[in-house]
Amino acid sequence: MISKRLTIKASRRVAMMLSVAMMLAWSGQLNRGAGKDHSISSAREAQEFRLAFDKYVHDDAIVGAAYVVVTDGAGREWHQVGMADRDVNQPVDQNTIFHWGSITKTFTAVAVMQLRDRHLISLDDSITKYVPELSRIHSEYGPVSQVTLKELLSHSSGFQGPTWPYRDDDKPWQPFEPTEWAQLVAMMPYQELAFKPGSKFSYSNPAFIYLARVIEKVSGLPYQTYIQRNILTPLGMTHTYFNLTPPPLGKDRSNNYSVFVDASGKETVKANGREFDTGITTPNGGMNAPLGDLVRWVAFLSGRNSPATRPILSRATLEEMWRPVVPVITSAEHPESMGLSFFLDPRGAVTFIGHTGSQAGFRAFLEFNPGTGTAIIAAFNTSHESGHNEAENSAAKRSQEGFRELREQSFSLLN
Repeated sequence: MISKRLTIKASRRVAMMLSVAMMLAWSGQLNRGAGKDHSISSAREAQEFRLAFDKYVHDDAIVGAAYVVVTDGAGREWHQVGMADRDVNQPVDQNTIFHWGSITKTFTAVAVMQLRDRHLISLDDSITKYVPELSRIHSEYGPVSQVTLKELLSHSSGFQGPTWPYRDDDKPWQPFEPTEWAQLVAMMPYQELAFKPGSKFSYSNPAFIYLARVIEKVSGLPYQTYIQRNILTPLGMTHTYFNLTPPPLGKDRSNNYSVFVDASGKETVKANGREFDTGITTPNGGMNAPLGDLVRWVAFLSGRNSPATRPILSRATLEEMWRPVVPVITSAEHPESMGLSFFLDPRGAVTFIGHTGSQAGFRAFLEFNPGTGTAIIAAFNTSHESGHNEAENSAAKRSQEGFRELREQSFSLLN
């Protein structure tokens, strides 16, 4: 194990040096041939981001990662580093399938808006109209029936954050996520609304399970079937799927890894296995896909997709989803709001739109400029664990801060 890790670290150092040399050479060529200061600035920002990305991957003990910059609906700059599966010496490439976690929520939200635009539901509808079981949840702020679909979409419903609040990660026999709707219903009498619905932001994973129940009840289709028919197939996202990998795609599936840190600061990177089932929580985080399929998703969101796919959702409805509903961060330096399932990050004259994802060892972010259509999609197959000792908690905090800083830096590529 030690020799393998040393080999991986050495490979990372070589890859980083080669990347630096190539980027410097590329930048020099652009600087010599560029006729506009904007081109020079863009090349410099691209170089700086790539170097920052590789440094973060190296410093954070990430086994494999990749990103793509999207312009005019197509991937223009692809970058991969490290291994999709270190045990079989499988490098990350453009076909590597990552898990996207909560970025799945943006698909669920678009499906809800499709039903709204077909006049089958209203965003002002009570969630209990479609999911009456939620009336079992305790509320000191009035009846649960006051919670609207809009409040679920904007994470302002007051419902709890985790789906599985009682899971003990140290017991491997427990399921990764609840597998049946009945399990969630059984837990409802032991939950409560945390605040008056609509009054503030509080991220809720179960909210999107409830929204999926709406989709199923109104459309008459299972959630995954609805998404496949109404979003994935029209967009040509042929390698996107939920949960367990279909056999033809198995060779491209990335493993995922967790970094543990003992009290002395020693790191151990553990493989979690390629496959896991998100069960009943699929609508809030069960999607898997290569970066190329996500390029098609952001091409649709940014309006740079083929005219044949435009009926998925109107531009006016997408722009409605990108209007602020509740504040998330109120700091003057890095303010953030929540729209209808999209995070909104105003930076000067531009408000960037996106979402992050994190589940098992995978992490990801997707950001785009709605004015220019330029986007970045990034994925990592390794995350830090926490909760076992102070050294591990500190390492996990540094990892999270590094992830946020890298995401923030990515905005410089999208102007």
